[in-house]
Formats: sequence, structure tokens, C-alpha cells
Amino acid sequence: MAVLPIRIIGDPVLRTVAEPVTDFGPVLKRLVDDMLETMEDVEGAGLAAPQVGVSQRVFTYQMAGERGHVVNPVLTLSEDFQDDAIEGCLSIPGVAFPVRRRARAKVAGFDVDGNPVEFDADGLLARIAQHETDHLDGVLFPDRLEGEDRRAALRSMRSINYNSTVDATLAKRSAHVGSAFGAGQVAPGASFGAGART
Repeated sequence: MAVLPIRIIGDPVLRTVAEPVTDFGPVLKRLVDDMLETMEDVEGAGLAAPQVGVSQRVFTYQMAGERGHVVNPVLTLSEDFQDDAIEGCLSIPGVAFPVRRRARAKVAGFDVDGNPVEFDADGLLARIAQHETDHLDGVLFPDRLEGEDRRAALRSMRSINYNSTVDATLAKRSAHVGSAFGAGQVAPGASFGAGART
């Protein structure tokens, strides 16, 4: 397993609709293992494959000592909403705002071996599933904001100081990045994110 670099807003992979997984083989298993290790290393609640530069429909999650993954997730959302809660994103370090999400989600998909997976999620787990599935559709949490919150988020990301936030996060995480060939340095142009953990 390896800790992978996390892509930062501005990377085109984060705005690309991810492709469904069709090959449930060793490459997928390695990806999921690396994503779980990366998520744990950055103390994230969730991580989507595009955040590590892989445009496939896979996400991992962890909360309250439970962790898992879903391949080719499909969400069925409740009509009602949960209370707004602050979200951030590992791909948008240092930016966090309250986001409106549906109260519950039925999550269906597959595990790494191609076996069907289905579970009901509410509260934080429903929020994680929605946030990570958004990533698979090229949607980032600021896209869900409205009014002054949206304007403030965009101002934060465009500010001159935002690059220093990204640089500080990159420096903190770069020592942990590895690959199948052992520990390594971050490639030029690759970046890390630290946010409210998804």
C-alpha cells in the first residue's frame, strides 16, 4: 500500500465525470488499498478516486472506527434534508462552509471483488457518501453553496494567500507520499489538500 498525492482544485481530473469500473482485478484492489491508506494518513472521512488522479467511480470512507469502500456507487436520496454542517475538502485545503445535504441515502454498488454492496446511511455517513459521489460527477462542495457563502468560498480560493495554504499543506504531506516503488517525492504540479476531511 502507498500514500498517494491528493489533487488540488484546478486539476482537470476533479472536474471530469469519472468512468464506471469494469475491471475488478488486482489494479482496482491496489487502488482501493492505496486510497484507504491515503485517507487514513490525512485523517479524512472520505476520499474519491479522482482526488488521487484516477478517473474511476470509487470512493472510500471512515467514521467512528468503521471504514469501507464502494465501487460504482448509486445513491437514492431522501426528500428531506439534514441540518447544514460545515464541510471542507482534501482537494480544497483551508476552505470550509456549511453545506446542505439530504438527510439519508441508500448506497448501492460493489466491493473490490465485484460483490454487490448496499447500505442505508444517515447523518455524517450520508453526508460523506453525497460529498464523495459528487466528486465522481466532477462536482466540488463550493458548487453546492449559495449566496454569500458561495462568494466567500470563491474569494478564499482566489486570494493571493490561498497558494501559501496549499504550499504549507503540500510540505506537511510530501514526506508521506509513496508509490509501489517505495517512498518518493511529489511530482511537479501535484498537490495535497487538507480540509474538513473529505
